[in-house]
Amino acid sequence: MCGISCILSLANDASHQHTRDLPNGTHGDAAKPNGKRERLEEELKASLEQIRHRGPDATGTWISDDCRVAQPTNASPLPPRLALGHVRLSINDLSPEGAQPFHSPANTPGIHAIVNGEFYDYDAIRAHLEAVTAYPFTSRSDSEIIIALYEHYGLNFTDWLRGEFACVIYDERKQLLVAVRDRYGIKPLFWTVQEVKDQRGKGTGERRLLVASEMKAFLPLGWEPEWDVRSLKDAGWNHDTRTLFKGVQKIRPGHYMTCQSFGRIEERPYWDASFPDKRTPDLRTLQELIEGVRQRMLDAVRLRLRADVPVGIYLSGGIDSSVIAGMVAHLVKEQNVAVGSAPPSDRVTCFSIAFEEDSGYDESAIANRTAEWLGVKYVKKLMNEEELARRFEDAVWHCEQHNPDLNFVGKFALSEVPAEAGYKVVLTGEGADEIFAGYPLYLPDYLREPDLAWAQHNSLPEAERAQHLQLAEEAAREHYRCIGADAGDGAVSVPRRMLNGISTVSSMTAFQPDVFAPWTDEVHPACDPQMTIASNADGIARGHISKDWHPLHAALYVWSKGHLPNIFLTCLGDRTEMANSIEARTPFLDHILTEYVNNLPPSVKLRWQPAERRFVEKWILREAARPFITQELFERRKHAYAAPTRWPRGGPLYVLMTGLVSRENVEGLGFVSWEKVGGLVEAAFGPEGDARALRLALVVAEWVVLAKRFRVRRAEAGG
Repeated sequence: MCGISCILSLANDASHQHTRDLPNGTHGDAAKPNGKRERLEEELKASLEQIRHRGPDATGTWISDDCRVAQPTNASPLPPRLALGHVRLSINDLSPEGAQPFHSPANTPGIHAIVNGEFYDYDAIRAHLEAVTAYPFTSRSDSEIIIALYEHYGLNFTDWLRGEFACVIYDERKQLLVAVRDRYGIKPLFWTVQEVKDQRGKGTGERRLLVASEMKAFLPLGWEPEWDVRSLKDAGWNHDTRTLFKGVQKIRPGHYMTCQSFGRIEERPYWDASFPDKRTPDLRTLQELIEGVRQRMLDAVRLRLRADVPVGIYLSGGIDSSVIAGMVAHLVKEQNVAVGSAPPSDRVTCFSIAFEEDSGYDESAIANRTAEWLGVKYVKKLMNEEELARRFEDAVWHCEQHNPDLNFVGKFALSEVPAEAGYKVVLTGEGADEIFAGYPLYLPDYLREPDLAWAQHNSLPEAERAQHLQLAEEAAREHYRCIGADAGDGAVSVPRRMLNGISTVSSMTAFQPDVFAPWTDEVHPACDPQMTIASNADGIARGHISKDWHPLHAALYVWSKGHLPNIFLTCLGDRTEMANSIEARTPFLDHILTEYVNNLPPSVKLRWQPAERRFVEKWILREAARPFITQELFERRKHAYAAPTRWPRGGPLYVLMTGLVSRENVEGLGFVSWEKVGGLVEAAFGPEGDARALRLALVVAEWVVLAKRFRVRRAEAGG
């Protein structure tokens, strides 16, 4: 797992007509092509330093000569157009041969690539390539296969990639840059087009495409962050490709972006989730479905144990991480599978954090019982209020966005535990709820229509479905009221009608920070987060949602396009893990597994248990994993990972929030109303702490942290 940064000068810019007009007011010798190269190299190295945490083991750069651009006869060499940078976290092939960028062998002009992430089953892919091509591999790195795949299959190379990744390929011959992101957005990839200014702040006429693993990598390149207030108000940062900052976007999961001939930029899909027609009966037996999940899960876990360093496991008190731990223990004991570079004789090691026992959020006792039952080593760290407060600002800086819960700080702290034990890789349970329907908010959409695909095996009598739907919707509204959120009055809005009436849309927008200054309503009217969600699904997907897919599957789809990549795989995934140089691998998001699970009937994901008079979430996962988990976990209900929401007045978090959510800091943001947030901290802390006030205070405090660390200019009505 690594970090990447890329700078590409775009066509017809002044730097390739008048080399004296350079970024940051460079003059004299630097105005010559060689000076330009030196300046570009300095910028690139500074950019990589900002994301050094992603790859502390090595640095690699490549800067083009002139990208073989056609020139008039006797013309001077053009300054370099492209720079690729890479910081390496050495996991597969620890030798120097595994360093990046990778280059096609002995080809001039050639193909160059930088990779962040892991490609699984790469031995089989490499054997295939060696059989059908003469590509001379120079390393044992999984990342090297990308150039050979691209050379042989062109843009179809993405079909062969299995894992979590973000990559940039540059083909000098075609003057084609390709940036690709994995199917679920496990790995981040940002881009922006920069209008370069000189030292006096005047435009030089140069435009550059910047691509990087994190937005902070753009700061040394002259990027000047500005708040995207509309994105904040209609939740574009959470539910589409926008971020908190103007002009900076995320490449969509399952998409690749191309820049052809230093000009035209396009983004296209190479993969998307799909679901079966809700009217078509599934004729498979229940045992066949359970065994199908079990074998694909074991395969996904087995592939992710391959590494040249030890591999650990995150273990909480929930079923998801426990399934991973149980399957790893099974593979080690029964099939003699090695856990990374550790031999099978070594004990599997699991990592966790624990909150105070009386907080109501501590699951470490259950995790400890699981570890004892599995016979694995269990390492945990206590996380109290002081520890959360101490890490808060750094965690925000690494996430680069806000989160109305302190759980991301807990995950940031959790990633320290394997790092302190000398581990670089962990397996984690993210994605199970999104694939197997684990969240209670999915229940109303499961009940919205009968499950015709599984009618003869469905344990829920059709005559009772409407009654359960009403109860589920009432329970959902009460749940959100208790946590300080608002899922609305249940009315079916236009966005919901666009998505076949599913209420998950309302749940996804239940918490919206209503703290904006009055001028934002005038400048950015009619902001509607639900419409953002509905519009984020393309017309083809909305057609399937309206006509073909069961509402539960529609809910899973829209959630996986918004909250999953933009919150759970960010604040609770890559960003808080890579902050401490930890690579997290997510077996539940193996696309071979998810494509199988997506095609299962809804009623094996959420299942009615008549004897217990309750619905069981992730039912088929529980059945498939039953041999590998305790009875306690098999029967345990879903508990979302969250941090405590009640804290004493006068404690470390109170002091921290009081200092951050001050009138001066809030008014310095420009888009937040002090009248709306001035009393939040006092309302949030104390014996009767207001959960919504705490969530709002956290969000505002996080904006303040980002404003200071990113040096974001104050938002203005005319800006």
